[in-house]
Amino acid sequence: MFWFAVGFAVLTVPVAAIPVRSAHTEAELISEVRSVQPGRPFWVALRLKMDPEWHTYWLNPGDSGTATTLQWQQPAGIQAGPLRWPYPQRIAAPPLASYGYEGTVYLLSEIQAPADLKPGAKLALRAKAEWLECKVECLPGAGTVALELPVQAEATAPSVHADAIAAARGRLPVTIADWKLRAAVQEGQLILRATRPEWFAGEIGPVTFFPEQDLLIEPAAPQVLEVRPDGFLLKLKRSAVSTATPERIAGVLVAPAGWRGAGSEQALSVRVALEPVAAVLSAGAPDLAGLLVAVGFAFLGGMILNLMPCVLPVLSIKVLGFVQEARTGHAWRYGLAFTAGVLASFWLLAGGLLLLRAGGEQLGWGFQLQSPPFLVILCAVLFLFGLNLFGIFEVGTSLTRLGGAGPAGGLGGSFFSGVLATTVATPCTAPFMGSALGYALTQPVWAALLVFTALGLGMASPYLLLSLSPALLRFVPKPGAWMETFKQAMGFLLMGTVVWLGWVLGLQAGVSALAALLAALVVLGAAAWALGKWGHMAAPAPTRLTARVLAALGIVGALGVALVGVEQQSAASSGPTQATATPSEGIRWEAFSPQRVAALRAAGTPVFIDFTAAWCLSCQVNERVAFSSPQVREAFARGGFVMLKADWTKRDAAIAQALAQFGRSGVPLYVLYGPTAGAPPRILPEVLTPDIIVKALQELS
Repeated sequence: MFWFAVGFAVLTVPVAAIPVRSAHTEAELISEVRSVQPGRPFWVALRLKMDPEWHTYWLNPGDSGTATTLQWQQPAGIQAGPLRWPYPQRIAAPPLASYGYEGTVYLLSEIQAPADLKPGAKLALRAKAEWLECKVECLPGAGTVALELPVQAEATAPSVHADAIAAARGRLPVTIADWKLRAAVQEGQLILRATRPEWFAGEIGPVTFFPEQDLLIEPAAPQVLEVRPDGFLLKLKRSAVSTATPERIAGVLVAPAGWRGAGSEQALSVRVALEPVAAVLSAGAPDLAGLLVAVGFAFLGGMILNLMPCVLPVLSIKVLGFVQEARTGHAWRYGLAFTAGVLASFWLLAGGLLLLRAGGEQLGWGFQLQSPPFLVILCAVLFLFGLNLFGIFEVGTSLTRLGGAGPAGGLGGSFFSGVLATTVATPCTAPFMGSALGYALTQPVWAALLVFTALGLGMASPYLLLSLSPALLRFVPKPGAWMETFKQAMGFLLMGTVVWLGWVLGLQAGVSALAALLAALVVLGAAAWALGKWGHMAAPAPTRLTARVLAALGIVGALGVALVGVEQQSAASSGPTQATATPSEGIRWEAFSPQRVAALRAAGTPVFIDFTAAWCLSCQVNERVAFSSPQVREAFARGGFVMLKADWTKRDAAIAQALAQFGRSGVPLYVLYGPTAGAPPRILPEVLTPDIIVKALQELS
């Protein structure tokens, strides 16, 4: 024991810890105990206190930086454990991202006191700490930190740092064996699969993975969370400079909602070996009951979709087709063709959506309306279709048949009616439909296609039933002069749809893009007029051919110029739509961000989140009907709600990820958080009324 006394004597250690300071960081070695007992372990921490806006790094610094190091210098016999790292935060500096700490961090180490220490002696700890502190620029920091503690036979009161060290221990990753973790690598992605324990009744909120291995994933890339009935999948983009696939994955999964429920540990340790991707993805196949519920909801949602404002302009015209087809005695053929068009369109949408999401894109229902070129094409089709209904031009009767409004509408026309109806239906989400789609996009491909098929069948079912049951056709109005008037009236509905889509385009790509679209529509109108005046069958053949060629050139040229112009404008105004803190419908909205939601919930502030988009007609109707109500505004104000708007008009990975966390793939979505910390959110229905909102607010309070 003599050497201990010598060691303590030669070390010139102060009685209390003395902090050292670099340019922007203060470092100090602190202890959770006031005195040391022989043979007992205790915790110490390297406390790094950074200046505002400065940060230091985690054990894996991410795209840049260097981890903090601590080299112990105490005599032999004192065992110091390795640094234990509380879970970090992601520090974004686009296009890069780092893992580190801001404010104050406590890097922990467990010390094992020798059993032969004598009460009355002093235990000296000394270590050299090195760190890198960064804001925009980075500076190295270093210093020797030391701490001297008295040795006593019995424990004394905890030190003043005990609570801070205990809190830091609470941020260390834990291992909960009941959570089953698996990992695989697939086409540039690292897939982490977590299966929840049966006892877990908490919420799977945002989940972030911090890898311990360097060059495993792209730190700045979005992490795609897919919530499943049995847990979740987390898809991470592999590092572009990684040279080899590791055999094992190590890191930390961080979930603010807690791995054992609200208020529990937020960091879960990950130590898993890579497995074949098929084995990981096939684990936890969808349960039959959940799948049947999703299929049922999808069918009901598809039926109700016919009543939504997106579909009515087209399907009202379809009624004309049935009036004509009823006379042929073969209406069932057209009903089947219409159903085939609807199903083919849903399968095409589902395939594209699943394919893009598998590639890491954050997409959801209606994703194509986030594309300005698609809006231009859709506007052009609806504009020409509207002109045709007005009688501006006729191409034989083909275009009329496309809408199913012409006499003896062809099977191709009925098929195209289904395609067009599905295309214009995508801005709407009907009741039952949101949860079904959200479920579908987290399932294997076959299950997702089954749900989409049910959605299409639900949408087509009224027309299919009408065509297959000749007895029901007697309820269809008889043909007459009213059909021409009705057809022209429907043309105005289509023109209104074009105006609305043009407005969406202006929000996405700016007024110059909208001007390009309007100019293209003028040329399209002129081409359609020329076609109607000189391209009809009664005109001489040379005149008819010339008119058709010129009209085709005009249509193609106008669309081409508009698409190029819109593409340039949308590239210049790229980036998500930024909701501003401005009043709308008498409500002062703030821009949504996950960080803002977390801060408000931590403070116990009630929050309302409106997930919306300019191209979502249901959203616009809800805003006019519900949010403009003085009763609703007063209820929100009385409850002290902070109103957040998540505008998904343009693609936004953060909003898409937030939607996925609620099991949704599209808007609208309305989320209420009450003042009770940790309480689960309340999801309001897709179709809102003032009474629904006020009642929900009263129940929360």
